[in-house]
Amino acid sequence: YYKARFQIEFVFRDAKQYTGLCDCQATSEAKLNFHFNASLAALNLLRLEDRQQAVEGAGRNVISIASWKTRKFNAHLLERFSCHLGLDFTAIKSSLGFAALCNYGAIAA
Repeated sequence: YYKARFQIEFVFRDAKQYTGLCDCQATSEAKLNFHFNASLAALNLLRLEDRQQAVEGAGRNVISIASWKTRKFNAHLLERFSCHLGLDFTAIKSSLGFAALCNYGAIAA
């Protein structure tokens, strides 16, 4: 029972800190429900992507949402730079240094 409760608290903490669970200012019940569902769905999609990219047999079941947020921001920033400089983003994405640039500032696990 306690393990399940801990996981639920962990999900709500991450949703509040990183996906804006408490940032909605709507007063309608339908709009609030949509916002809560969108916030928790974003968190679940992030966890799914982490699980798909995890190394087999690593045994890691705790992810860092802050690191994922940093990686996604860095990838988006690189895409914007390449767009504004007229560079081919697919070539940049396939280069060896792309992962290192995306991981810049991420918390090492």
